[in-house]
Amino acid sequence: MKSDNMKQGDQQAPARSLLNALGYTAEEIAKPMVGIVCSYNEIVPGHMNLDKIAEAVKLGVAEAGGTPVMFPAIAVCDGIAMGHIGMKYSLVTRDLIADSTEAMAIAHQFDALVMIPNCDKNVPGLLMAAARVNVPTVFVSGGPMLAGHVGGKKRSLSSMFEAVGAHAAGTMSDEEMLEFEEKVCPTCGSCSGMYTANSMNCLTEALGMGLRGNGTIPAVYSERLKLAKKAGYAVMDLLKKNIRPRDIITKDAILNALTVDMALGCSTNSMLHLPAIAHEIGFDFDIAFANPISEKTPNLCHLAPAGPTYMEDLNEAGGVYAVMKELADIGLLNTECMTVTGKTIGENIKNSINLNEEVIRPVSNPYSKTGGLAVLKGNLAPDGSVVKRSAVVEEMMVHEGPARVFECEEDAIEAILGGKIKEGDVVVIRYEGPKGGPGMREMLNPTSAIAGMGLGSTVALITDGRFSGASRGASIGHVSPEAAVGGPIALVREGDIIQIDIPNMTLNMKVSDEELAKRKAEWQPKEPSVNTGYLKRYCAMVTSGNRGAILEVPGAQ
Repeated sequence: MKSDNMKQGDQQAPARSLLNALGYTAEEIAKPMVGIVCSYNEIVPGHMNLDKIAEAVKLGVAEAGGTPVMFPAIAVCDGIAMGHIGMKYSLVTRDLIADSTEAMAIAHQFDALVMIPNCDKNVPGLLMAAARVNVPTVFVSGGPMLAGHVGGKKRSLSSMFEAVGAHAAGTMSDEEMLEFEEKVCPTCGSCSGMYTANSMNCLTEALGMGLRGNGTIPAVYSERLKLAKKAGYAVMDLLKKNIRPRDIITKDAILNALTVDMALGCSTNSMLHLPAIAHEIGFDFDIAFANPISEKTPNLCHLAPAGPTYMEDLNEAGGVYAVMKELADIGLLNTECMTVTGKTIGENIKNSINLNEEVIRPVSNPYSKTGGLAVLKGNLAPDGSVVKRSAVVEEMMVHEGPARVFECEEDAIEAILGGKIKEGDVVVIRYEGPKGGPGMREMLNPTSAIAGMGLGSTVALITDGRFSGASRGASIGHVSPEAAVGGPIALVREGDIIQIDIPNMTLNMKVSDEELAKRKAEWQPKEPSVNTGYLKRYCAMVTSGNRGAILEVPGAQ
């Protein structure tokens, strides 16, 4: 056992004395030591129940013959951090989570790990750590929130953000907005639509790192506690069989996850996190991989914000496995990939049934023949940009309009809520990328304001920042290279005509090469708005969005 490195032999008597100080018996010390990485805290609704999940996991591990040892991971609530300086500290936690978990797991020589994440950066950060540490590992999340109910309709957090825009436009009263505020988020759990947290939790199943139902069983269901116990059993079985994350997270598994992403209509943020996870296993993931996969993968689900269904509906319809079975039946998945069940993807999904063909459309009747995401390139985004095309209305699939240029999110929101953005405009928000923000803030406030003010079918938004999974509309993010490194988005001027063609996957500005070269020669770098502490170090090391905003040592080869 790996843990023997810290508990066997005379030289490790001091370590054993410290284990004694923790109250462990000789029998417990002799067993495999299983790290339970718990993201519980009292500020994130998706994490407030994780103490219960952790206790259930510990029971499962102990019953299966291991000694569970819990240690923490941090997590930020993107909804609470949204719209102020706090959002600069959201994406950056992904790497803090990966680094700190790697440090804890290796310093204490755990034999195996159970990861208990739930929200946006927590899941990919722990997947990155799992690939690095490479001891048998299982993921079990806290589960999604149940949808709220307002006015007889199911609602979610994206409804709340759009209500702010409607209120600003004068189409919603104070009392109506207060009702949204009090009812859209009714339970613990990750917010109830196919936002980033639920996207990544669903993709743990597609990757093979989570058990069936990990992405969809609601947080408040007792079935979630049973799943946590089963995760404890499963990790001990993986330990016996010596099946490790790098046996599971392979190139084929990541491409499976990208395929499932397209079918589910996941958040654009998955196009930041999948490249970062791939980087940990030495797979150079080009975001342009999305387009050929998207072209052959039908979009089968329209969960909020793209449609009227929610995570609880997906769960009742058969969950991620039912979606995967639809895809496997037409040869779109590699079914030989190994999983944490000790079985292959094909073995896991063979008996899965689609129980609701409106929630999960069959491949013969998809919402669209192409997947939920597209990567657009052109003279505005030479290295690519990302759009959730499953959440774009038909009339905005091709759009041309004048650029309305803003140097930060706050200025754009002020203009939108102030009625200064008109039909046909293309809002450009720059210096919000990984390096320029720094921290690549989510732009849910401006996209929701646009939708709430009734401009969602006439106004586009382009940024080198990113979008929440709760965003909808012609919202194009991750524009690379970003403005902070002199990418073309830094050269856009007020009134330049922007051309968006999602079917043909292009994003251009009608400005000549000669004029762009002249503007480039005149361009001066802009000082980051925060240049101290962790963000200063992050800014120095982070790459552009097309590479997953991974960290690299400057000058390293």
